[in-house]
Amino acid sequence: MASVLLLGSTGLVGSFILSILRTAPPSQVSGIEILARRSPPPPSAAAASIPVSEFINKDLATWGPHIESLPPPPPAVLFSALATTRVAAGGYANQYKLEHDKNIELARAAHKIGTKSYVLISSGGADPKSWMSYLRMKGEIDQHVQDIGFEHTVILRPGLIIGAREESRLAESVFRAVALGLGKINSRLFKDSWAVEAEVIAKAAVVAGLKAARGEVKEKVWIVGQQEILKLGKTEWKGLS
Repeated sequence: MASVLLLGSTGLVGSFILSILRTAPPSQVSGIEILARRSPPPPSAAAASIPVSEFINKDLATWGPHIESLPPPPPAVLFSALATTRVAAGGYANQYKLEHDKNIELARAAHKIGTKSYVLISSGGADPKSWMSYLRMKGEIDQHVQDIGFEHTVILRPGLIIGAREESRLAESVFRAVALGLGKINSRLFKDSWAVEAEVIAKAAVVAGLKAARGEVKEKVWIVGQQEILKLGKTEWKGLS
């Protein structure tokens, strides 16, 4: 039974992670601590059995000290789906500060208090040497969280994420519509190779994180690609219900 810490609980993937953790069997999850800039939607009646503590503060400078002040025992797993867009952040430099700098800072804070496992929602194609600034940033985050030294670092690298976002992303919306259309023709052949639903990613993240908490992950660093995300989120997930 693991207590967990969640960053990015109001985003597309993060909101699914929260709802999945809230409805997990009590034998798997003992409690949830979330850090967010705004309150998430209230839980359903079925999710009321898992206690959730919320730290809501728009000033992200307060998040690291809050993590370091958490009473023992520390959360067993830190899940991070903390991310933004270049437009929402007001430029690439600000996006980098939130996605890279803040993710690394908060991961270090959790590691400092004794959290053993870290699960990060990254991106397919993440590479610190990429010529694309977004994929280079994601690759640098992946690389630098590995350097922190968690007992287990799990990095999910999905393809195109399918789901309804609050902010509009025109190009992504076009590709998402194409993916959904092709999926109706042949999901395995046309969609599953390069796109995946946000809920499936969230389920895969939870399965991987709880596996790590139970000591069932041998790798110190586990890179979970598109096909393994589908396996964890569609097949192995059923074992948790």
